[in-house]
Amino acid sequence: MNASSVTLDDIVAAHRLLRDRNPLVQCLTNTVSVQFVANALLAAGAAPAMVDNPEEAAGFAEIADAVLVNLGTPTAAQVESSRLASAAARVAGKPWVLDPVGAGGLPWRTQVALELLANRPSVIRANASEVMGLAGAEGGSRGVDSSAHVADSVDAARSLLDRAEVVAASGEVDHIFAQGSTVKIGGGSALLQRVTATGCALGALTAAYCSVSPSELIGAVAAHAHVAVASEIAARSTSRPGTFAAAFLDGLDAVDESALRELVRLD
Repeated sequence: MNASSVTLDDIVAAHRLLRDRNPLVQCLTNTVSVQFVANALLAAGAAPAMVDNPEEAAGFAEIADAVLVNLGTPTAAQVESSRLASAAARVAGKPWVLDPVGAGGLPWRTQVALELLANRPSVIRANASEVMGLAGAEGGSRGVDSSAHVADSVDAARSLLDRAEVVAASGEVDHIFAQGSTVKIGGGSALLQRVTATGCALGALTAAYCSVSPSELIGAVAAHAHVAVASEIAARSTSRPGTFAAAFLDGLDAVDESALRELVRLD
């Protein structure tokens, strides 16, 4: 599949399937983002399940439609749960998304993320510094933040396709890579960077979309398009981060075919 074969019609169809099927996403995510991620999934049209203990992680991954593993605030127990859930998802043929928060900037979690690649994520969703850190390149990480540009991470992202189906590097223009394909999603709002957990929500929504889409590439593109459009809708009503957080959830709910066709910037 090349970039031109991911069309606006594909995104609209994926969005329709998301709303129709209400996929259940198991979220092993960081403590800062739990409530926001759950609400974002509900607003977008999916269902969250925050099952992240080792006793239940593998079994629930077999039940869920998709799994998110986010390394924002990893503990030993959550890391074990992430290993179990990602392995179970792979065996069960369920899509799972790795959000390697802080990879390249914090050594222990970088090693954990590298170990999880053995279970071949459907999508690695990260900022440019995390993509570069995970690939072993020199990035611009500031702990869990990024100071690198997406354009700098292109080679690193492509090198990770040996260990994942899709790599999505977020930035001013999101770059989504699959073998033989690069898709760019523009638009969105700068306020996304001023509210915590919007990237975590994007990872969860990527997992949801992958569970209903005909390919991981279409799923990742559709999720990024949904978030970009929702943030633009939210920014119409506010210019402040506090009210934007609530407006963004409303925007995720408000996205429909008309909004997608009007606002998606697909390259």
